[in-house]
Amino acid sequence: MYQIRTATIDDIPLIQQLTDEIWRPTYKDLMTPEQLEYMIALIYSTASLNSQMTKKQHAFLLLYDEHRPIGFASYSTTDEPGIYKLQKIYVHGDYQGKGVGRFLLEGVIERVKAANATTLELDVKRDNKARFFYEKQGFTILKEKDTDIGNGYWMRDYVMRKPL
Repeated sequence: MYQIRTATIDDIPLIQQLTDEIWRPTYKDLMTPEQLEYMIALIYSTASLNSQMTKKQHAFLLLYDEHRPIGFASYSTTDEPGIYKLQKIYVHGDYQGKGVGRFLLEGVIERVKAANATTLELDVKRDNKARFFYEKQGFTILKEKDTDIGNGYWMRDYVMRKPL
């Protein structure tokens, strides 16, 4: 059925393919086409993903249904002891609402708990319906955060946390 495996630098093209299949449809109604392209270039370019995996030490996971890649997630430590950050979690639209996102999130939680995490934190765009998914999984809103991402664009997020 579903399997999760750790991604490597060699998986960057696959993460980029999944970004095209998942990220664009997810955000098409939440930002302008120009901002969407800007953010994909900023976050999902080969150089950026390489830096996230190596310099920033983000762990990436790939989710499969049999042999079909259907999603990915990434997480990292933070400056606060015991607090890990869910950087990304995306599941193909065909699989949303079927418990697959929860399965991938549980895979992240398993791994961070094994590394002695006590809390998992994430940022979610304030107008993204994914917030309700996170609330169902036990996350609560800690605060609002506005981040200048350049080129005149801002991310207006909720910071959410879940005790582990």
